[in-house]
This record gives sequence, C-alpha cells and structure tokens, in this order.
Amino acid sequence: MDTSKLKPNDPRVKYETKQVRGKTYSYILGEPQGPKVDTIFLIHGWPDMAFGWRCQIPYLMSLGFQVVAPNMVGYAGTDAPEDIKEYSFQSVCADVVALAREFVGEKGQIILGGHDWGGAIVWRVAYYYPELIKAVFSVCTPLNPINTKKVRLENIIAAGGLPNFKYQLQLGGPDVQARIQGKDMLRKFFLALFGARGPNGETGFTTSEGVLFDNLDKLRPPLLLDEQELEHYVEQYSLHGPPEMRGPLNWYRTREINSEQEAEHAKKNGSAMKYEMPALFISASRDSALPPAMAKGMDAFYTDLTKTEVNASHWALAEAGHEVNRQIGQWLNKVLGGVPRSVL
Repeated sequence: MDTSKLKPNDPRVKYETKQVRGKTYSYILGEPQGPKVDTIFLIHGWPDMAFGWRCQIPYLMSLGFQVVAPNMVGYAGTDAPEDIKEYSFQSVCADVVALAREFVGEKGQIILGGHDWGGAIVWRVAYYYPELIKAVFSVCTPLNPINTKKVRLENIIAAGGLPNFKYQLQLGGPDVQARIQGKDMLRKFFLALFGARGPNGETGFTTSEGVLFDNLDKLRPPLLLDEQELEHYVEQYSLHGPPEMRGPLNWYRTREINSEQEAEHAKKNGSAMKYEMPALFISASRDSALPPAMAKGMDAFYTDLTKTEVNASHWALAEAGHEVNRQIGQWLNKVLGGVPRSVL
C-alpha cells in the first residue's frame, strides 16, 4: 500500500467520532488491507492533533496494524470542556482506556504510542492500566515519575530547575489564549511553533520565553508544514473558539490537579512505578523542550526498555518520519515476534 504521509482529509483513512465518558472524541482510523496484526493507539501532544502522526499512520497500516489516532480533549473535533479537571492525567488516561475498549473489548490489549503531552499520557496509562497495554512507546517524552508534591513550576524554575520549561509559564497564563485568536493569528502561531524564521533569522517561539509576539509578522513558512498542512491545522483549531487556544492550553493548567490526584493514588497504592510490558523510548537529539538528558534514570523503572535516538528537533514525527518509523517497526517486530508484510 501507499505509505506516504497522510494529506488532509486523506481517503486512505476514516474520520470518526465516539462518545467517551460524556465527551465526543474524534479520531483518525486506519485499517490494514489484510488480516489485522494488532491495534495501535497514537496519542499526540501540543500544539498538535491526530494529524501530527501523518507520517506514521500509513506505515503502521502497511505492517498490518489497525491504527487509532484520537484528537485529544480540547483539540480539533474533540470536545473542549470548561472544567480543568477533564484535562488531568487521570481523566485523560480514563478517556484513552474507554476509547480503546470500544475497539478491543473489555479484555483486549493495545499497543500505545505518544509524543509530547501524548508521551506523558502513555506512560501514565501503562502505569494505571497495565492490563490494557501489550507494549508502549514514546517519542521525545521521557517518563516523569509520580508527582506527589505541590511544587509550583515557577518555584522550580526560580530555584534553577527545568529551565527548558520556562515557556510553560506563559502558556499556562492568559496571554497566548487572549492574543492567538482568529485564523490569521492561528496561522502565524503555527508558523512560529513549527520552526519558521524571519528574514534575519528571527524566531517566533523559544523554550525560554514562549511565543514571541513581536516576531510573528516576520515569519515565513517552515519546511515542516506545507501550505495545505498549515491550513489544515488552522481549520481544525478554528473548530473551537474563540478563544481557539483555550482547550489546548488547559493542558498546561493542570500541574496542581495532577499532583493532588497522584498524591491520593500514591496513598492508596504506593508511589513505586514499574513497567513489565515492553517499552520503547525514542529521544530527539535537538529537542530543546525535552532534551535527551531528561531520560537519565528511566531504565530503573522498566523490565524491558529499548532506548534509541533520532537526529531531529522536537518535531521528530515529521522531521525524521522515516527514521522514527524504522525504529518503531524494528521494535514492534521484536516485541511481536515478527510482523507480517513487514516493510522494515
């Protein structure tokens, strides 16, 4: 089959919705042309959507997998609730499980992959619901162990920790939500986030400052999005709003809620995390938001962890799509004992 990246509204896949825990979830569904090997769920991050897996979905379909890529809560055709608790780790994990059960039943299993916030979610799903997960992988996002302390991000940064997360302070505040409204501003925003530059090398986003509003009018189209893809992002984000960015930005407003919920879980179950299922972590060598060094110490939590790296920025799914696919494919081949119709 054709394994080239998906185009907007690509006929090779279906676009469906299901009701999940009182919310409408939209998703891309890819079906294999022959017998199904297994079911893979792909969880995106910010500021992305299911389409962010456009390079991986056809490839995985070609290996015989049923592929489900949801638009996560707050994004595109999925509901964007007002209640911030709907964006917490525990709530979103429960959503993923409920959606997965629609495809594999109460006793079936899935392979689960994530990127960015999606990577954080897949590690949590595999921790909270290990019976569902046959194997789990994350691109760029290392494991962040259970957090039981209410420590504000600004205090961590002020003390010299997590300097690469300074941008999150801006995203969790009011400015981006208030100023990035309407299709014209959304278009400039996506140029900034996906690597566009101005005539003198100006950037529209840094991990130390966040969105650089004064530079947005200077940016030219980036290599990571062609014109059709850029307009697709704009149209999909326009489905919510104004303010269009409220739902996606709510993911940056859940730190205290996550701490409270995970502290409560730890009281009942303990805070030790251990992953018995096969796991894969693919870091990106030039990721300024989630540098590979953040994965130090991950190995202690896993029985079977494979760690690899690609030469890419944070947008490894598109920038190094072929290599990401190759590494996922090789790992799946090992995990499943041979993938039929392999194009590895």
